[in-house]
Amino acid sequence: MTTRTRYIVGFTVLSVLAAFLLPAMPQPAAYHDFADHRQMLGIANFFDVASNTAFVLAGLAGFAVVLRPRTEFAENRERSPYAVFFAGMVLTGLGSAYYHLVPDNERLFWDRLPMTIAFMSLIAAQVVDRIDTKTGLALLVPMLLVGAASVLYWIATERAGTGNVMPYAVLQGYSVVILFLLARLQPSRYTRGNDIYWVFAGYVLAKLLETFDKQLFGLGHLASGHSLKHLAAAVAGLVVCRMLFLRRLQSGTSAVQPFPRFSS
Repeated sequence: MTTRTRYIVGFTVLSVLAAFLLPAMPQPAAYHDFADHRQMLGIANFFDVASNTAFVLAGLAGFAVVLRPRTEFAENRERSPYAVFFAGMVLTGLGSAYYHLVPDNERLFWDRLPMTIAFMSLIAAQVVDRIDTKTGLALLVPMLLVGAASVLYWIATERAGTGNVMPYAVLQGYSVVILFLLARLQPSRYTRGNDIYWVFAGYVLAKLLETFDKQLFGLGHLASGHSLKHLAAAVAGLVVCRMLFLRRLQSGTSAVQPFPRFSS
């Protein structure tokens, strides 16, 4: 086992232990009390709802780039995790808009579930790009199931009155750190590989904006931190879209297979 693999496996094991051993933490009721309650066009919490359009647009743009014949992939099957990632972004936009209309735990489930689709598929895509195609593709479905399980477990415990959001929180943190580790420990087979650091930065910025939701809204009541969080996270998705649009296989890598065209 290489040192690189030891780091990744070690961090994965620690994260699993943390998810199971850390004290249970119910979803705080105050989480749903966002700063901007303004209504427009008959839509409650308009800006928190409408800002999710950015996720949908970024996801659709990315999906178009993945299906674009000239977008370079060493093998056509490498498109799959990126296609799932952008589908997750579209679903996140829809789920988050639904949640923000009437924020509560039941609706938050439909916000978080597609977020795990985006997190897990992007990790699988980076394993494909940086470590091994077969391994990354084999991990895609199991990782999606783990992500979904963390959200299903959370909502089940909330309904039972013993809420525990800790496994989902650990999974979210794991996703960000493992992307960073993959980028640091193994270069991509493609150019633009370092663009993934901007995705990491976009996530950190989104969390900061979310944390200071009310404080930012208090600065002139123009936009809340949570609305801006949606925009920052969507921009991170656009970074992945741009990366795919511009990247090329590094020299010495196997030839590109174009996306198959259908003849009449």
